[in-house]
Amino acid sequence: MRIRFTKMHGLGNDFVVLDAINQDFVPTPAQARWLADRHFGVGCDQILIVERSSTPGVDFRYRIFNADGGEVEQCGNGARCFVRFVHEQGLTQAREIRVETKGGIIAPRLEADGQVTVDMGAPIFAPAEIPFTSDTDAAVQPLDVDGKTIEISAVSMGNPHAVQVVADVDTAPVAAQGPRIEAHPRFPRRVNAGFMQVLDRHAIRLRVYERGAGETLACGTGACAAVVAGIRRGLLDSPVRVTTRGGDLSIAWAGTRDGQCAPVLMTGPATTVFSAEIELPNNL
Repeated sequence: MRIRFTKMHGLGNDFVVLDAINQDFVPTPAQARWLADRHFGVGCDQILIVERSSTPGVDFRYRIFNADGGEVEQCGNGARCFVRFVHEQGLTQAREIRVETKGGIIAPRLEADGQVTVDMGAPIFAPAEIPFTSDTDAAVQPLDVDGKTIEISAVSMGNPHAVQVVADVDTAPVAAQGPRIEAHPRFPRRVNAGFMQVLDRHAIRLRVYERGAGETLACGTGACAAVVAGIRRGLLDSPVRVTTRGGDLSIAWAGTRDGQCAPVLMTGPATTVFSAEIELPNNL
């Protein structure tokens, strides 16, 4: 089978984007793993699928497969690439669209300067909805990792995140501790592990070990989760510049007022690298 695809990235977090509206193809887990393989396939952190939505008032359906072949709920950097893709491919003329994901409805907007702003929806703190095993939704939670207790903030941005504050992201134990947190039994659907260094009240550095992908150059939902965690812990004020290994994002969150939790707004770049066709192996 021969398929068309576009390679894109958001701050180095890279994607294979598939138009499933004009071609009848959604990858199996084995096909997704092959496409994501950097030696035998195209190579990417995630595969993004563009589909029609059957929900009234929603423009598209957005599906995300990690490099390990598993389908996940949300991807912030991918959301920015999604709106650029559908605009460049002529699937819509609207600069702001509503998109259905497994994690809820998001609203990405293509700005005049080429940046993309995404309304990522309100963060979720209820442990059962993250999901996270805990009897409290406190901003700081203890987590035992190989006999050592670390402090994390558990939050969902449509997908689960565990954010910890570190003194220096360059020396943080991302490679060693990231996989242990990702597969921690208190996170029944696994979790993205964030390592946040606070520079000042409006700036952080961030590394994220992503569920099903390993450490990536940037993580959009991870940036949102880190800023929300920092504001809840009294360490940050909105807006916040988030510096990742791939570049900078701007995250704004107004917090919770009168019992209503504000949505998180993420602004950053989305880049198209190339479009091509590829033949899938027959044995997949």
